[in-house]
Amino acid sequence: MEFIEEVDSPKKREDAYQLLDIFTETTGYPAKMWGPSIIGFGSYHYKYESGHEGDAPLVGFSPRKAKISLYFATGDTEREAFLQDFGKHTAGKACIYINKVADIRVDVLQKLITQSVTFLQNKYPKD
Repeated sequence: MEFIEEVDSPKKREDAYQLLDIFTETTGYPAKMWGPSIIGFGSYHYKYESGHEGDAPLVGFSPRKAKISLYFATGDTEREAFLQDFGKHTAGKACIYINKVADIRVDVLQKLITQSVTFLQNKYPKD
C-alpha cells in the first residue's frame, strides 16, 4: 500500500503492515484510504438528528508520527471491558492510541475490531 510506504519510521511501517493484515483478516474487507491518512475497512452511512450525514469506515487505523491511531465506533459501551486487557494504550473518544503493535494483545485487538463492526452494523443497518 503506497501510503504505508511513505511512513518515515521503518518500525512504524512494519507495524502498519501488521495492522493491515490484522484488520483485513478480521473484518473481511479490503483496505481503503479515507482522506489523506486513514486506512479504513468497510463502511457505513450515518445520519445524525441534526441532519448531518455521511459515510465512514467501520474501523481503521493511521500510522501517525507520534503514535498509531486505531479507529473504532464511538458510543460503544463494551469497548472499555476489552481495553482492560489490551495492553499499553491511551484512549480518546473514538480512537485508541498505541506506540507499537508489540505493546498490545493482538487477540484483544481482533475482539475490538469485531465488536466495533458489529456495533456499527447494528446501529446503522444498510437499507
